[in-house]
Amino acid sequence: MKILHILILTACLVTTNTFSQGEALFKAKCNTCHAVDKNSTGPWLKGVMAKWTDAGEADLIYDWVKNPGSLIASGKSKMALAIKDFSGSDMPPQQASNEEIDQILAYVDNYTPKVDPPVDGTNPAEEVKTVPNYKQNLTLFYALGGLMIVLLLAIILMSNSILSFVKSDVFKKKLQEQDKLTKLLLVFICIGAMCIPGYSYGMSTPDPVSNPEEAGLPWLLVKKADLYIMLLINAVLLLVVMYLRGLFNNFYYMVYPRKVKAAKTRQKRAAKILTDAVPIEEESSILMDHEYDGIRELDNNLPPWWLWGFYMTIIFAFAYILYYHVFNGNNQETEYKVSMLKAQKEIDAYLKDAAMNVDETNVTLLTEPAGIAAGKQIFEANCTACHKDGSGDIGPNLTDNFWLYGNDIKEVFGTVKNGTANGMPEHASKLNPVQLQQVASYVLSLKYKPGKEPQGKEYPKK
Repeated sequence: MKILHILILTACLVTTNTFSQGEALFKAKCNTCHAVDKNSTGPWLKGVMAKWTDAGEADLIYDWVKNPGSLIASGKSKMALAIKDFSGSDMPPQQASNEEIDQILAYVDNYTPKVDPPVDGTNPAEEVKTVPNYKQNLTLFYALGGLMIVLLLAIILMSNSILSFVKSDVFKKKLQEQDKLTKLLLVFICIGAMCIPGYSYGMSTPDPVSNPEEAGLPWLLVKKADLYIMLLINAVLLLVVMYLRGLFNNFYYMVYPRKVKAAKTRQKRAAKILTDAVPIEEESSILMDHEYDGIRELDNNLPPWWLWGFYMTIIFAFAYILYYHVFNGNNQETEYKVSMLKAQKEIDAYLKDAAMNVDETNVTLLTEPAGIAAGKQIFEANCTACHKDGSGDIGPNLTDNFWLYGNDIKEVFGTVKNGTANGMPEHASKLNPVQLQQVASYVLSLKYKPGKEPQGKEYPKK
């Protein structure tokens, strides 16, 4: 069994090594004119070995790669004769051994397209582990715990007041007069029992011995779920307080009915709501005892609009403290910095998109050294197989004044981008618009080198 495992492992290592070597050989010798899974200057190569094998010419594929012109001239290969006119350019001989050819064919037969990573740079296979902010959560937990204690005290006080009121003789007399109140009291007891919070819940504490990562954390590890539970408990307690307050008021007014006030006009009601002022004919009821030089002071209430505005400032101050000092909300300076960072990202994204919006209609000739140097690197990686150093081989000489498709930057850009029917492959699938602009500019910057005979029409050097 161990021998079998060793053989399997050895086979896997050999296959992996062959695949990587075949990829390197393909990129060095074939990538300029061939693609693995689509036609380019030459036909696609995936499955090519199977085609030659089915035609009974598996051994001749090596002769085809090493010297295609000789194999075509011999006339002994039907496959060579069938593909010799695939493009206007002849396939150049390749310096490769049979073993290297086998490695290239193994690579193209087992090729699978690579999946591009997301544009934001994240890897979806990686699990993002977020660590809660335990210090901030503990501060919020203290605040919610304090609020819960206040609400519990309010419930206790309201409950005691209601019980004292119910035990009074006046209320007992009312209960005897109104049998319905007995049922109401029973409903109150049932609902009150339901509203009393009862729960069993536990939170974790740090254990630096078992988990060294928890060293330095607060004494209580409060998570978001714990805060949500605390908020829910406080909401329930607040509802209980509101219910008990309303119940107390109802009981009170059952015993001591409200006095029916005389109807007032709509205008007086509006003035009462806005100013809470006492009518002139009733001002004697609010005169204060002290007097200054015959002038007496009225004890008017504050206008309701002013009073509620004051209450709103208190509520606002409480919310302000919670947002900025408890929940650590962004202040004006932080919000400004955040907005500036967001705007800068939008500017960068716009400039990046604008830089990629280069086509045959708006491309310009680059003259700065950085752009020409980048174009040279692209040329050496993609164009030397057919054009050598620019002097031409399979493709035409790019350094003389003769051009097949024009020597304007827009015409050269379009030729590199879209390819031609005479065998020039398209490069739009390999290079982005900026790279196409760089390599086209580099071609137009080349100085004359003797090489392949002139082709096309002569244009004045720009």
